[in-house]
Amino acid sequence: MMMVADYPAPAGVNSTAEELKLPFPDSIKYCILAISIALLLLALALLAWQTFRYWTQTHATYRQQVNHDLMLTERKSRTHNYSGAPSTQAGVSTTEVRRLSRCLSETSFTSSGSSQADGHIAEEASVKKVEGSLHFSIYYDPLQSQLVVTVLQVEGLLDLSQKLSLQPFVKLSLMWAGSEAVEVERGADGQGDGTPPVLWQVLQEWRTRIVKYSCNPLFGDQFSCTLHQHLDLDDISLKMEVRDFDKFSRQTVLGEVRVPLSQLNISYPVELQEDLQIPHKDLVGEVLLSLKFLPTSQRLEIGLLKVRTVLHEINSEAALYARISVQCNQCKLRCQKTSVVAQCQVTVFNEVFIFALPEFPLQQCKVLVSVYETRMMSKRTKHLIGQLSVGKEKMSEDRHWSMMMHSVRQPVATWHCLLI
Repeated sequence: MMMVADYPAPAGVNSTAEELKLPFPDSIKYCILAISIALLLLALALLAWQTFRYWTQTHATYRQQVNHDLMLTERKSRTHNYSGAPSTQAGVSTTEVRRLSRCLSETSFTSSGSSQADGHIAEEASVKKVEGSLHFSIYYDPLQSQLVVTVLQVEGLLDLSQKLSLQPFVKLSLMWAGSEAVEVERGADGQGDGTPPVLWQVLQEWRTRIVKYSCNPLFGDQFSCTLHQHLDLDDISLKMEVRDFDKFSRQTVLGEVRVPLSQLNISYPVELQEDLQIPHKDLVGEVLLSLKFLPTSQRLEIGLLKVRTVLHEINSEAALYARISVQCNQCKLRCQKTSVVAQCQVTVFNEVFIFALPEFPLQQCKVLVSVYETRMMSKRTKHLIGQLSVGKEKMSEDRHWSMMMHSVRQPVATWHCLLI
């Protein structure tokens, strides 16, 4: 029979085990354990919330696409069951053919969309191809002088990214033709005929909600405003721009629709569907700008003298100010702002700003002037009226810039178009 003796452990081993014990009381240990469990539960809750949002968004997108397909099938069945006059059937058939052509063009152009996606970061005027149509209704109540506009749907938008990343919304601008521009140069606005350009004023602006990840968004947003009695409907035009929302860069204009109210009988609700057109800017004012170049000190003096706009009513609280920025050789200089001046038909600033330019050669230099409308009492609210740009590129330069370079150390003043 074997006896097992229990010998005591060496003294060194006992000291090592005692050193491994945490020198904290039990209350602190329990607190650390509780905090660890709370953090774990918080991480699990965040994971569950993100999973719920993902499945909800996917289900909403799928349901919206199914509703759109059902609507199209209902329209097609309604078209096939229609037994009206032959001319009406021909008009409906041409509309269906146009829709089919838009769908075919959408599928054919998505293959080359990834190579063209980078070109849509340029200016709005650089859009060369527009696809889609805008469905809306408009109504004017002459008794209450109220105009009601409802944006229903946008169909057939062209997604060039192949990732269904469009986030379209519609920006509406109610514009009034106030007067004719008599001081601005003819070549500045691009109209070669003898008629002077028309100065527009934005009476009201609205924006629809943003529909994410859809080429055929449904809106149903309604907007209304009261028009003044002295405004004639023949001078009012409705401009609707379909834009792609981007939080971190410039919003891309996908197309626009312009509706002159003089061409419609809107005493009763009228429902229209118009094809999107290539967007272009409107003349909303004129700016008298002076330029002066000092080659010895490498400085550019920019003088903002006058701003001419259109006013349909006199508002004592309305005021104007401008922001001037200069970009030379891909280097953006600091922006400078004018003082706030009370707005009138011809607002006088007479302020000069000095910018230090980089060393020669100046391959590219651009002066951007942005005019804003604000209030004298609350200056936090501001509204962009229009912008103008003058300068030189690598291969071309503006007429005002060339005149400044030919008359060094002498200010040269010229009227420019203010566009929006």
